[in-house]
Amino acid sequence: MSSSDQTSTTPTEILPPLTAASIERVKQGVAAASDRTIRQIIQDTLSELESIQTGNSTARIDAGIRKFVLRSLIHGAFQVEVENPENVPQTPAILAVNHLHHLDPLLLLAELPTQPYYYILGDARTLYNKWWKRLILKVAGGVIPLARIWKEELAVIQAAKAGREDLINLAKLIETNVPTGGEIHILRQIDRIVLGILAHGDSLIIFPEGRLGTQEGQLHLPLKRGTVIYALRAGVPIIPAALIGTQDLYWGKKLTVRFGEPLHFPTTVRPNRQEVEAALATLQNAIASLLPHDYQEPTGIKPLRHFLNHMLW
Repeated sequence: MSSSDQTSTTPTEILPPLTAASIERVKQGVAAASDRTIRQIIQDTLSELESIQTGNSTARIDAGIRKFVLRSLIHGAFQVEVENPENVPQTPAILAVNHLHHLDPLLLLAELPTQPYYYILGDARTLYNKWWKRLILKVAGGVIPLARIWKEELAVIQAAKAGREDLINLAKLIETNVPTGGEIHILRQIDRIVLGILAHGDSLIIFPEGRLGTQEGQLHLPLKRGTVIYALRAGVPIIPAALIGTQDLYWGKKLTVRFGEPLHFPTTVRPNRQEVEAALATLQNAIASLLPHDYQEPTGIKPLRHFLNHMLW
């Protein structure tokens, strides 16, 4: 097994349409991928996280302090409702959640228990593309950075090959500087880190859609297989969860965190395709059942909407 299903994007998936905004984001992403400082941070962070497997602890902020700070900030800006928190165990688990906004992991950390300690699998360039993010994460810890190509970048490459001459140079920069996420040595390192964290008694937050969703109440399918493979190999339950209201943020908006009942699967060191597909279908149904099927975005005045929706890009 490799974590490629969790960390990479396959060319057969439907690519997003290219807009001026998405092309600008790609340019910023390429600049981050080319930044030696960011590359070194990713390498150093992964090396530190890998030491967990050998019994060495990594530098990380106290979980209670992390929760207090995040909870204070988020509850100061939004109305947060948490449903079924009793479903989250105080033993190692994988929390599998839909993903609508870059705020999502911070919202979860603000509401999850402090024991066990939760780590997050997150896109490296989104995490480290600004100096203040790098400073915060250096202090806080708890992030597993994934260096991978974005769907918008694949769309640029595809468009350049289809004749978009204005995108040819950008496509070449992507192919030269952006990791695909499928490099074998990195995938194996991520596997060791994830399984080491779970074996050490800590937990993990994974967004199995593998990207940001675009609509409340809908999952971006197919889900990545890495989530269930990690759970099967580590022998830990998966906690399905749903985030509601985070796709379009504004000051004072109600956000809901809804936890489902734990999903338990037999431990399998080498899970076969049938076992993985069955577990993945169970997980997909569990998350879908937690999502609203008739979500209506609130109307009226939406203070600080633009700022809150773009501050973490």
